[in-house]
Amino acid sequence: MTENVWSYKSTAGHLAGTDLTGYKVEATDGSIGKVDKHSDEVDDAYLVVDTGVWIFGKEVLLPASTVVRIDVDERKIFVERTKEQIKDAPEFHRDKHLEDPAYRHEVGAYYGLGGPFGGRIV
Repeated sequence: MTENVWSYKSTAGHLAGTDLTGYKVEATDGSIGKVDKHSDEVDDAYLVVDTGVWIFGKEVLLPASTVVRIDVDERKIFVERTKEQIKDAPEFHRDKHLEDPAYRHEVGAYYGLGGPFGGRIV
């Protein structure tokens, strides 16, 4: 059985209802920014990360399945992708990410089983 790309892994330590806004986000090779917005809805969980100056002030959409650990005390979220992999993800569209199923499918496919990672941890 595979986990839904839009769901937190059971091992990530996410507690539903926890406000992750402002948490720092760490890729496998360094910091990528802070959480600007998040959802912990069942089968629709994600993080919107403000990358600051790292990629010219852009935001990125990360499905919840990329999260491997949440450290509440340090206010940090660790994801299982490199900075380059996140930078190469489909461009974030704030106005589309909730309403456009094709966009959600594109992002989900990039990070999920059909994407370059094949559902594996990198």
